[in-house]
Amino acid sequence: MDIDFSLVLVILVGVTGFVYLLDIAIFSRMRKASAESYKQNVGEANVDQEVLEKKLREPALIEYPKSFFPVLLIVLVLRSFLLEPFKIPSGSMIPTLQIGDYILVNKFAYGFRLPVIGTEIISMDKPQRGDIMVFRYPQKPTVNFIKRVVGLPGDEIRYESKRIFVNGELISQEYVAQLPPNRPAYRIYNEKLGEIDHKVHVDLGRPAGPPQKWIVPKDHYFMMGDNRDHSSDSRSWGFVPDENIVGKAFAVWMHMPGWIPSFSHNRFLYE
Repeated sequence: MDIDFSLVLVILVGVTGFVYLLDIAIFSRMRKASAESYKQNVGEANVDQEVLEKKLREPALIEYPKSFFPVLLIVLVLRSFLLEPFKIPSGSMIPTLQIGDYILVNKFAYGFRLPVIGTEIISMDKPQRGDIMVFRYPQKPTVNFIKRVVGLPGDEIRYESKRIFVNGELISQEYVAQLPPNRPAYRIYNEKLGEIDHKVHVDLGRPAGPPQKWIVPKDHYFMMGDNRDHSSDSRSWGFVPDENIVGKAFAVWMHMPGWIPSFSHNRFLYE
């Protein structure tokens, strides 16, 4: 079952914050009033400190939400507006990102957005061709995908013979290697999208298929994985609307395909 952690976090902050406000406005005053009434009834000289402290003490149903609220609020702000970590679960971005890579995503690169609904409240830069972008999968928004921005709003994208044409212009590729060398199963090319140089993975055993062409609608983006023959992306399920944008991936900070973490190939993704 997919869990929308952003939604869960927002609900938790809302509930704990509501309890916090209720305690300030009502319950803390009731406890103080009860303590004052007790002192007046027994007289200052006869006050039992344990009884008094018990009357002033926050019950667990208030104490715990109040304790968690500031922590949850800080996590929500950091995660929603600044940085968020993600784990790469599939090989669709090989060779750029490997299964088990942990990446950092800049949440304000494309503007500040409200958590869960994704509405932009402060505009910043727009996604650029070649960016590695995290977004909510249009067909299932509780699931996050990561792909590379290939088409911007208004672009004509054509995919033919495993090559990309943007507005009629062939995107340049330079041969890097074929592996394994003796019986090659795939090739690696260096591709330049916009200002970004990156490597793509092409499976020699997969046929090219018929040519495809798309026109990117307004406020939408065309996304593709760097592992061109093993990526579920805009070629099969369509465009990514602006409100589904999560942020711009910019670094790998850990690699952990199993139980043992590795920090040997931590790097920035735009070098």
